[in-house]
Amino acid sequence: MSENKHDIAASSLDPADDAPEWTDEMFEIAEFSIGGKVIRPATGYLGPNGVVRGRPPLRARAKQQVTLRLDPDVVERFRADGPGWQGRINEALRKAVGL
Repeated sequence: MSENKHDIAASSLDPADDAPEWTDEMFEIAEFSIGGKVIRPATGYLGPNGVVRGRPPLRARAKQQVTLRLDPDVVERFRADGPGWQGRINEALRKAVGL
């Protein structure tokens, strides 16, 4: 009886193919550990446009968490536009009070 054997190595995908190339600067800020023991802690973080050093900047005035009751149709309308609906409500309220 004859079987079709496939070359597994040729047909498998390498998950590293989608990974971005690391730059020297990325290696400089990365945490270095051996066996779970941190040898050198990280000195920065990767931002949307590459390497950013230090802690992310804080807002001048942090937003306040509040409990607010809204009509269901208002919430549904903002949620219908997808992620970021709470920020859009905040922007609508800012416009309504003239900010």
